[in-house]
Amino acid sequence: MSVSVKVYTTPICPYCSNAKQLLSSKGVDYEEIGMHDLSMDERRALMQKTNNYRTVPQIFVGETFVGGFDELNKLNQQGKLDEMLAG
Repeated sequence: MSVSVKVYTTPICPYCSNAKQLLSSKGVDYEEIGMHDLSMDERRALMQKTNNYRTVPQIFVGETFVGGFDELNKLNQQGKLDEMLAG
């Protein structure tokens, strides 16, 4: 699986944990980025990329914003996540 995956998270977030577990179960190497580690400018830039999505996790497969865990899980159940991860 060659596409990069970024997961923006916060501590003690069950949906973040679920997203990371799902990705790990598929053998995906992902980059976890703590929302609290971002500067205000980085947060603004992220909000522009996500159309003001305000909850976590915020998941990107390549340059594509997937959404949160529910959207990631839905893509997985539909068999579309593997296609996205393959590039």
